[in-house]
Amino acid sequence: MTATGTFGLSTEARNLQWLLGNLVEEVPGVRSVAVVSSDGLMLLSSDPATQQATTVAAEAGRPDGPRGSSADLATIVSGIGSLTIGAARLMDGGGVKQTMVAMEEGSVFVMSISDGSLLGVHATPDCDMSVVAYHMALFVGRAGHVLTPEVRSELRKSMESTQ
Repeated sequence: MTATGTFGLSTEARNLQWLLGNLVEEVPGVRSVAVVSSDGLMLLSSDPATQQATTVAAEAGRPDGPRGSSADLATIVSGIGSLTIGAARLMDGGGVKQTMVAMEEGSVFVMSISDGSLLGVHATPDCDMSVVAYHMALFVGRAGHVLTPEVRSELRKSMESTQ
């Protein structure tokens, strides 16, 4: 976990960080993970490929964001979430459960969490998409009831203090 520490956090917040870290460690091909609040603020991130992402971004001539690729992922997740929610409303499709974008050099998965927050995963192009989606669903199932307004506020403050 690169964006937040555990000192001074509640048990619930530490458990969410542990679940996020587990998602990264247990699922092959996961590059970066972010949990974004319904208003677009990053609550949690775990970026196992920070060094690799920084190197790739530098080689491609792209600037590295304020917190590396996890900040970029949070922005993308928020945008994809807004776009798909709007599309679902226009199509009378109900709530958006999951979105996946497959690209030549990777994939981005976005899954809704019960409180309106979003879980986003950036994965390698050769990842097993069904395994990634399965583990994301496990995270959402475990985190949904823990991500209370109080815990979201605590995580936001924790993210702000690391900038």
